[in-house]
Amino acid sequence: MAGYGHPYVIHAANLAQQQAEPVRVAHEQQQQQQQQVMHQYQQQGPQDALAQAAQLELGQNPNALAIRRPFDPTAHELEANFRLTRFADLKGRGCKVPQEVLLKLLEGLQDDQNQEEHSAHFMHVPIPRIGIGMDASITPLRHSGLSLVQTTDFFYPLVEDPYMQGKIACANVLSDLYAMGVTECDNMLMLLAVSTKMTEKERDVVVPLIMRGFKDCALEAGTTVTGGQTVMNPWCTIGGVGTTICQPNEFIIPDSAVVGDVLVLTKPLGTQVALNAHQWLDQPERWNRIKLVVSEEDVRKAYQRAMDSMARLNRTASRLMHKYNAHAATDVTGFGLLGHAQALARNQKAEVGFVIHNLPVIAKMAAVGKACGNMFQLAQGNSAETSGGLLICLPREQAAAYCKDMQKVEGYQAWIIGIVEKGNRTARIIDKPRVIEVPAKEKEGELW
Repeated sequence: MAGYGHPYVIHAANLAQQQAEPVRVAHEQQQQQQQQVMHQYQQQGPQDALAQAAQLELGQNPNALAIRRPFDPTAHELEANFRLTRFADLKGRGCKVPQEVLLKLLEGLQDDQNQEEHSAHFMHVPIPRIGIGMDASITPLRHSGLSLVQTTDFFYPLVEDPYMQGKIACANVLSDLYAMGVTECDNMLMLLAVSTKMTEKERDVVVPLIMRGFKDCALEAGTTVTGGQTVMNPWCTIGGVGTTICQPNEFIIPDSAVVGDVLVLTKPLGTQVALNAHQWLDQPERWNRIKLVVSEEDVRKAYQRAMDSMARLNRTASRLMHKYNAHAATDVTGFGLLGHAQALARNQKAEVGFVIHNLPVIAKMAAVGKACGNMFQLAQGNSAETSGGLLICLPREQAAAYCKDMQKVEGYQAWIIGIVEKGNRTARIIDKPRVIEVPAKEKEGELW
């Protein structure tokens, strides 16, 4: 693959191929459970052949709790106390430059010329150009009214399972395209930093698993990984680049919200809280802080739900944006629900404001967040999310149908969480928002 010339990287890529069967054995449930999953999956609605093939291979039924066993380091001949998240000192919001600082730093990259003066035209129709500040860049090409849509993202380890970390990283990159209504990705590059703190054995186990997870998620999205860059680094990082060529009707410029629209969110909040709570199971002084409001079983289940949510593509949500005439959208990631809502509000042509009333949260995580005081600020909308859902501005009369269709097509909920009113292009959460526990009731043997 282009960009992967380092001898170790070639070695790792070979390992990813050679270890395919042991990886599958170590990470997937027994054959009988896989057959049950296949049967359940075949009962669902039609999807792309590539996505279906990937789903069947991996046994990913979203509602089967036991589909994926927790990552067991000893199954790969690693020490029992191996933790992938120890190979970086920051994660979640902590690894991002604060939003207000970032905006100042990016001022030097902004084009001094008026965007309208720069607009390309095809058959006398202007083709939009989007640069700094939104989820993906849109650049008109020289040929036939086409545009280049591109995005990049990477972060540090969030979960202990290297395979799932690879999937989450890939889903997170693609989410920026999906937020623009782009449902097809033509090409992906992988960006990977191998930690210098890893032993040779840890490296040879972890890196092929991360690469395989990234590749499998790309396959599920109907795209391929054709190259990238790999380096040695004190901290482990994983991410990539997503690129596609589009016609104007294949993307949705996120600037057309109007008074009367409603805000829809397609994934629950609380991933950062769940990931931290799971790490605290190994840290008695921190666990004692939350054990009165949540059990160990609750935390393990919330962790599984967070991983499932982060690894799930926003592709269906993006497709339905076209069907239900979405006016604008963004994905909710490192700056939290409020941070991304504010960024979207600033980009609107009309003088509107966003008001958020409801917060769908992974079950029990709101209580954990509250027990931690101001550490996460989940109720204030400042808790970081990774590979979160799409926040979409939809016509009021279309929103309920959108949510119903999401449930029907994908088997996951979406929620109406707020309204668009006349305002000064800002967003806010009401003082006492309604917390929606997700799921509302526990079901034996099911994740959601």
